[in-house]
Amino acid sequence: MSGVIVETEAYCQSEPACHGYRRRTPSNETLFGPPGNWYVYLTYGIHHCVNVVTDRDNWANGVLLRAVALPAGPPRLAAGPALLARCFGIDRSHNGLPANQESGLWLAERSPELGIITPDNLVQTARIGISQGKELAWRWYLSGNKSVSRLG
Repeated sequence: MSGVIVETEAYCQSEPACHGYRRRTPSNETLFGPPGNWYVYLTYGIHHCVNVVTDRDNWANGVLLRAVALPAGPPRLAAGPALLARCFGIDRSHNGLPANQESGLWLAERSPELGIITPDNLVQTARIGISQGKELAWRWYLSGNKSVSRLG
């Protein structure tokens, strides 16, 4: 299964919405690990969310994958972090795995036929669905894409 990431949000240890903001714990340990690994966690105790760890070891940084457009599927099938994880069968068993083909879950280079992402078609806004750090414009989505979780 494959798709195009159409919406993301960034999180950094220095701000309160990040799972690694207060301290390092067994549940957020992966977020402090090497960049290029998956950080998968449960929200509300039932929904999985998937991030790719970024930046450097021992500093919690990640990019949440919020929505994916599927080439041959309904546009709203993976329109939101929990729907995305469910659609791709991502769960806690993927936590800590490298984002490469050997792990079975990876990020591929953007196909040229999809066109170029420019400032005209990439929207940057405040993150959504959080109670702290809402003022940071660390959410990006492709303008006009029907698979984006929520506009705003």
